[in-house]
Amino acid sequence: MDDSYRLEAGSPPVDDYLRLRREAGLSEPPREQAERGVGGAWASVKVIHRPTGETVGMGRVISDGGWYFHIVDMAVLPAHQRRGIGDAVLAALLAEIDAAAPGAYVNLLGDPPGWRLYKRHGFVETAPGTVGMRRVLDS
Repeated sequence: MDDSYRLEAGSPPVDDYLRLRREAGLSEPPREQAERGVGGAWASVKVIHRPTGETVGMGRVISDGGWYFHIVDMAVLPAHQRRGIGDAVLAALLAEIDAAAPGAYVNLLGDPPGWRLYKRHGFVETAPGTVGMRRVLDS
């Protein structure tokens, strides 16, 4: 990541959080859920584009603080991708986890565009031993 970007601790404001998820191609939660959840991370970072002040990337960790750490909300705006922002975000989150709980169980659910990034940072697929699952409710 070059000097035109600044990595900061903390989650982005809710409007930026929703915009980042939407423009990066992630699902967009209802605003009320985003307002409750965005500040509830164990750790979070955001990336600011210095020339514009725009929040262009983010990542968060949800955790029990001892053993389980789940990386969520990894997002970089398309116009700012391929500049090392995702690497910087993930490295910062992993450094916080490693400092607090060396050897902890760290997982994430990665969509295909992020697989190379996650593999570079030591993540491996868990199937067939374990398979990620989610609950789907009728709307």
